[in-house]
Amino acid sequence: MTELPPPVPKLDARVLLDEVNRSTGAGLEFVGRAAGGEVGAAFVRWPDGRDGVLTRGAGGLAELRRTAAALDVAQALGLPVPQYQMLAGLPDGVGVVQERLPGRAPEKADRTLLEAMIALSERFAGIAPALPVPSMYLLESGPGFCLHESLERYDDRTRRLLGWIREVGRGEPGGMTGDDLVHLDFHPGNVLVDDAGTITGIVDWDGIGRGDRKFGLVTLRFSAHVRLPDADLTWFDELLRTVLEPAVLRLYWAHMALRQVDWSIRHHTSADVTHWLEFASP
Repeated sequence: MTELPPPVPKLDARVLLDEVNRSTGAGLEFVGRAAGGEVGAAFVRWPDGRDGVLTRGAGGLAELRRTAAALDVAQALGLPVPQYQMLAGLPDGVGVVQERLPGRAPEKADRTLLEAMIALSERFAGIAPALPVPSMYLLESGPGFCLHESLERYDDRTRRLLGWIREVGRGEPGGMTGDDLVHLDFHPGNVLVDDAGTITGIVDWDGIGRGDRKFGLVTLRFSAHVRLPDADLTWFDELLRTVLEPAVLRLYWAHMALRQVDWSIRHHTSADVTHWLEFASP
C-alpha cells in the first residue's frame, strides 16, 4: 500500500499549558484532561478561581479572534456557547483558553437529544457576523482533515468514493450559502447537558463559519449512525430530505463522506473504513 498521510497528533496538554504560561504569564493550573474528543483538551484554572478549557486552536490568531467575536455575539443572544478567555500566540500555533460551561457530556444519545439539538440549531439562523464561508474541500484537501490523499492511496473502494466526491464538487451548488452561524462538528459529543438532559452548552467551535445552519443536521445524522446503531432513524432521513434541496444534501453528504472516511483511514481500523464506506457511499 502507498504510504498514507499521517494522523493528527493528540494534544499534549501539559506541554501546551507550559507553553501558554511561559508566553503569557497567565499562571494557569492544570486540573485534568477532558474526556472524549479525537485530539484532546484539558481543564485548567485561572489564579482567580475561574475554570477554563485549554485547546490548541485550529487556524491563526486573526481567524481565532473572529471566532471569539462570533461566539460573543451568539452568547449575547442567549445561546449556550463559551467565551474565549484568552488567545495565546505561540511559535507553533495558538493556545485557546475558553470558558468552561456547566454540564457534562451526555451519557447516551437518543432521539430526545437529537431533536433538542436540531431545535437548538434553528437559533443559529442569520446571526453570523463577518465570517468566512467554510470550504467543503471536495476538490482539494483540507487543513489536516478531509484529505484526498488518504482516499487516493487506500484502495479501489475509496478511490471510487473520491471520484464521486469530486464529481459533486464540480457541480452546483459548489458550496454553502447563507448567513447562519455554522458549527462544523455538530454532534452529541460536542454538547453538554444537565441532570435533566437539557442542553447547557455547545462546544468545539473550531472552524466556525457563515453559511447554512442545516449543514449541522447532516453532521448530526452521520454521528447518529454510530451512536444509535440500532435505532430507527427513518424520521431523521425524512427530515433531511424535507429541509434540504437534493443537490444541497448531496453536497453536504459528500463532504461528510470525505471527512469520515479520511479520518478513519488515518486514525482508526480497516473495519471502521468499511463501516463508513458502506454508510456514506452513494
